[in-house]
Amino acid sequence: MGVLRRGPAHGYAIIAALRERSQGEFDLAEGTIYPALHRLEAAGRVASWTELAQGRRRRTYELTALGRKEFAAQRRDWQEFVTHMQAVLT
Repeated sequence: MGVLRRGPAHGYAIIAALRERSQGEFDLAEGTIYPALHRLEAAGRVASWTELAQGRRRRTYELTALGRKEFAAQRRDWQEFVTHMQAVLT
C-alpha cells in the first residue's frame, strides 16, 4: 500500500518501485504481488481498472479511502514498533 499512496500504478510499476525503494531487497515476483493486490481489492483497500497502453491491456491499482486510512494506521504501528526495537537494541 505504501507504493500506491503516491498515486495509481500498474502491477509492474509497483514491483519496480518496491525493488528501487528497498535498494533491491524487495525483488518480488509477479506471483507474489498480484495475489496480494487481489486480496487488497477484495477487502476494499484497493480499487483497480483496466486500461490500454501501447496496444496492451494492463490493470492499474489505487488506494481507496479505506486503504489510505488503514495504511496510515499500519504505518503508525510500524513506526512505534521500530522505536521500541531501537530502544532495545541500543
